[in-house]
Formats: sequence, C-alpha cells, structure tokens
Amino acid sequence: MSKCDQFVGLLFLARDVAHSAHLNTRSYAKHVALNGFYDGIVDLTDKFAEMYQGKYGLIGPIVLMSAEKTNNAVEFFQDQVEKLEKLRYEVVDKDCTALQNVIDEITGLYYTTLYKLKFLA
Repeated sequence: MSKCDQFVGLLFLARDVAHSAHLNTRSYAKHVALNGFYDGIVDLTDKFAEMYQGKYGLIGPIVLMSAEKTNNAVEFFQDQVEKLEKLRYEVVDKDCTALQNVIDEITGLYYTTLYKLKFLA
C-alpha cells in the first residue's frame, strides 16, 4: 500500500466509524458532532484525492481498513489525527502548499470534532 493509499484509507475508515457512532449514540451533542464530521470528511477526502491525482497521478485502488474495536470516539479520533499528522509529509511534498492546506483542513475538522466530543457532549 502506498502512503497516499494509506492516508485516504484512514479517511474512509474515519467516515465509516463516525457514521456508525453517530447512529448509535444516545447523546444529541455527539450525534450532531459526528454528523458534522462524516459530512465534512467526505468532501475533504474527495478534494484531497482529486488534487493529489492532478499533481502526482492516479492513486490507484484504496484498501479499505478495519477499525480496532473501541467504544470511545475521542480515542479513535485522537489516534487517527496522530497517524495523519505523521503521514502528511510522506504523502505530499512539504512545499506543495495547496495539498498541505487541504491536509490542514482535514486535521482542523478532526480537532473541531474532538473539541465538540470532549467539551460539548
């Protein structure tokens, strides 16, 4: 699996986990926060993938990942954002600011969601 395949695969996984948690929570605040995440991550993932392919060429097949069993959305999102932060410069050249800005938007969505899950739910 290439680094970009891995990066996009993590985003696909986050979308699926967020949607599942969204449907299974009894907290309205978590329900809304998770809805905002899975709606937002779909658009940002698509934006990233299209821009990446425009610069570097086709990504190829994305391997869908499985989540480790966890009932804690905060832990899941914290783990995910740490992985994404570690991968960002392996996936995209540091000086490719257009793509790095999209990665900033993606990590920003994670941090906003973590704020809502930690302090508003």
